[in-house]
Amino acid sequence: MSDRDFRIITKPIRKKDAMQLLTGQPVYVDDITPSDCLVVKLLRSPYASAVVEEIDTTVAMYVPGIEAIYTYKDVPDNRFTTAGQTFPEPSPYDRLILDRRLRCVGDPVAIVAGENEEAVDKAVKLIKVKYKVLEPVLDFHSSKDSDIIVHPEDNWQSLADVGADNKRNLVASEEDSHGDFDAVIAGCDEVVEGVYHCKANNQAMMETFRTYCQIDTYGRLQIISSTQIVFHVRRIVSNALGIPKSQIRVTKPRIGGGFGAKQSVVAEIYPAFVTWMTKKPSKIIYSREESQIIASPRHEMEVSVKIGSDKNGHIKAISVHTLSNSGAYSEHGPTTVGLSGHKSISLYSNNLEAYKFTYDVVYTNLQSAGAFRGYGAPQGIYAVESAVNILAKKLGINPIRLREINMVREGNCMHSYYGEIATSCTLDKCLEKAKNMIGWDEKYPCRDMGNGKIRSVGMAIAMQGSGISFVDVGGATVKLTEDGQFALTIGAADMGTGCDTILAQMVAECMDCEIEDVTVYSADSDISPYDSGSYASSTTYVTGKAVEKACLELREHLCNIASDMLEADSDSLIYSFDGIMTEDGSRKVSLLDIATKSMCGNSETVQVTASHSAPVSPPPYMAGMVEIEIDRETGEIKVLDYVGVIDCGTVINENLARIQAEGGILQGIGMALYEDINYTDKGKIIENSFMNYKIPARTDVGRIRVDFESSYEETGPFGAKSIGELVIDTPVPAIAHAIYNATGVMLKEVPFTPARILEAFDEN
Repeated sequence: MSDRDFRIITKPIRKKDAMQLLTGQPVYVDDITPSDCLVVKLLRSPYASAVVEEIDTTVAMYVPGIEAIYTYKDVPDNRFTTAGQTFPEPSPYDRLILDRRLRCVGDPVAIVAGENEEAVDKAVKLIKVKYKVLEPVLDFHSSKDSDIIVHPEDNWQSLADVGADNKRNLVASEEDSHGDFDAVIAGCDEVVEGVYHCKANNQAMMETFRTYCQIDTYGRLQIISSTQIVFHVRRIVSNALGIPKSQIRVTKPRIGGGFGAKQSVVAEIYPAFVTWMTKKPSKIIYSREESQIIASPRHEMEVSVKIGSDKNGHIKAISVHTLSNSGAYSEHGPTTVGLSGHKSISLYSNNLEAYKFTYDVVYTNLQSAGAFRGYGAPQGIYAVESAVNILAKKLGINPIRLREINMVREGNCMHSYYGEIATSCTLDKCLEKAKNMIGWDEKYPCRDMGNGKIRSVGMAIAMQGSGISFVDVGGATVKLTEDGQFALTIGAADMGTGCDTILAQMVAECMDCEIEDVTVYSADSDISPYDSGSYASSTTYVTGKAVEKACLELREHLCNIASDMLEADSDSLIYSFDGIMTEDGSRKVSLLDIATKSMCGNSETVQVTASHSAPVSPPPYMAGMVEIEIDRETGEIKVLDYVGVIDCGTVINENLARIQAEGGILQGIGMALYEDINYTDKGKIIENSFMNYKIPARTDVGRIRVDFESSYEETGPFGAKSIGELVIDTPVPAIAHAIYNATGVMLKEVPFTPARILEAFDEN
């Protein structure tokens, strides 16, 4: 539907589950788990690299209440990946449920299941293990072609051609280019080079990883999990346990935050194995420490960038090389790295004559990385935007003006973004509005406040995607209920983003009803139509289009039933929620009448399932600007004001879009200033709790202001694109730019700690 005079779409409608969440109703995994199920916990490796030589569970099994203890001797020898990706997964198959060879601190050594937590905790401590400790590879710079091989096993396999080679510690490797980069860069008047380092970040969602499993009436394994990817969970558990997918059902309740972490099957396999073996219900609840040290954080990346322009500021050539640390396993390694180049280089498609993008993703004996909001784009955009800001200073051009000359505009071909055309783009309007909101002209570059404090501003632009082109599939079933209302069944997972509400708004818009007339059933692998899941900024754009298609077809079916009842041609009927009527309005039947008719002597369906997959992934765009205050004596940084102006196409629900943006900006500020993961020389993570892993609270930043400059994306539902990931991309480079304007030094490693700020003042 392309009519832009919307009735429900664009309205700031309250989330459908708001009151249940606010009043503390039992909606999360552990709320709905029976208290008498088996408790599952894991004995974990204390070493970064080791082999289990001997393991004795005899004494542990004598603990009263212990049901079972499993070691590497008891599990299938099926390699798999826990990455929730469409089959065949780009991530190599390199895991076992339990492996004799341990590849990082925290790797599981044994699964313990018992009647209560106290018994299980005691049994875990009584398992006797003799380890052969091996030398680990902890520095990702030295991993490629190292003599130390993280995955020497012969049954390691890569299903996709991503340049993986376990004998070289390579998870992925590739080169991509357009034009003659060397010739173009040689002809540039100004060239800027730099290397930028982003450490790993933890998603730090409120609800840790948790799963409950049981055997259903028909002997099938039922998994209830806090996951973004019910269909991928089913396939991954099937691969790991070696049982048919038809024997597995996966559902999800409310999710207490995911941010990409729950796009990997971090916890599900262990209770699934216990329940399948014992036929008894079981659950696993990860502690906060486990969620910090052995989960799926953002990939550590080192991004080398080189940018060349003419003397008038026309950017002609960009090269990016990314070295990505996948950790002990390959999850999402081959795919996150691509965004570091494709989503950063493409921002400057207006004058770009040549680009080169290369990358290596390597194994190390550190915590395995995974998916995290932005999915590689924040790392690459930090590097490229910082280099562009340095270029602006070298050329003596205002950094906003430099963007105006070079940034992607509607109609540009983005060669570095798979050759897609920018079919909807208001990035120029976003930049102008953000400039006015922050008061850029009055505040740039910095002001000495005269009290030891300096205030400065910084800026960055960003783009993301809307699903994965030619890959992601969205599915929706829309049904007329017996009382003349509508039911929507989806396979996408609402993880707090409000997609249940947004998709219900689309039904209400299409079917001319109120959102209260739409009941949503989400994410059940037995009942829902197939959906790739909630990741890659796909739900609104991809699943939303499936909803729209299903609704439009359903309207046709309802008109066909009404045509028999009204004895009129269906093409001439006028549809509305008040009823379907003839052109002259003389005869009408209500949807309740149609629903009643559909249950007797009817062969016309009142339930439609539609799927959608897009050949394109139209980017949303954003301009972010920040004002900070730096204390010259202490190096303390305060974020006073952050402005984000976004082009996400049609804004389906302004309240939810605004909250998405504010939350993503806050997470980006955390990445820039607070969140830090460090390892000991033995490969053990130091920041294992919220006591020593700092994430920002809302009170840690000043104002966060969000506005929109909507384009209209013809391929999206009601002109919509995505918003979920884009909003985390600008804070790191914008804050780095503000620090640069205050100190004269561009910091090239996050987080930007007070110590690094003081060093910057000393350097200049």
